[in-house]
Amino acid sequence: MEKNAGSRRGTPALLRALYNRLFDAFGPQGWWPGETPFEVALGAILTQNTNWQNVARVLEHLKARGLMDPLRLHRLPAAELAALLRPTGYYHLKAERVQHFLAFLWERAQGSLDRLAEEPLESLRPALLKVKGVGPETADSILLYALQKPTFVVDAYTLRVLSRHGVVAEKTPYEELRRLFMEHLPPEVPLYQEYHALLVGLGKEFCRPRPRCAGCPAAGWP
Repeated sequence: MEKNAGSRRGTPALLRALYNRLFDAFGPQGWWPGETPFEVALGAILTQNTNWQNVARVLEHLKARGLMDPLRLHRLPAAELAALLRPTGYYHLKAERVQHFLAFLWERAQGSLDRLAEEPLESLRPALLKVKGVGPETADSILLYALQKPTFVVDAYTLRVLSRHGVVAEKTPYEELRRLFMEHLPPEVPLYQEYHALLVGLGKEFCRPRPRCAGCPAAGWP
């Protein structure tokens, strides 16, 4: 298959076929875990370069202390915040990133995720990408899962799956891979959420750095 699925007329059907295979194999994923949009946004920042179990521990601890609140967290001294984030690794750096995001949230929406969600995706995404420490994957995770905006989240699993199946090149840039999905699938938040989560599931179960191809639901695709 060509290394540029975006130029092929059959791309929507191709992407739908993979989605259907994964959904049939794994079922609904129920991502992203979190009781509030703010918890989801915070989790998206903290999960960089660490496993979710460590992030979940920190989030539960913050909730237990009544700190799962933008204002209370914003008022927390940097050293105290860093200490709370220690289980996530790189905790001083992550504390700084959380503070940058909180400053952005207060400056742009008076600390309200609901108010932030009222902004259109076209202006909100570039603004988020200007926040220090918020890259494309983190920004799109916040937009899609916390703010319910139709943007596709691309991660290492997405690139690994599609490149191994010959759909894209191994070093396809983030934005090109994101456009591949967004230009060939309807802009539906539940679809984008489910598809991203299913690709993560595939990457963890089968399409690992050392692949486990036996029984893989994507075998033979496309």
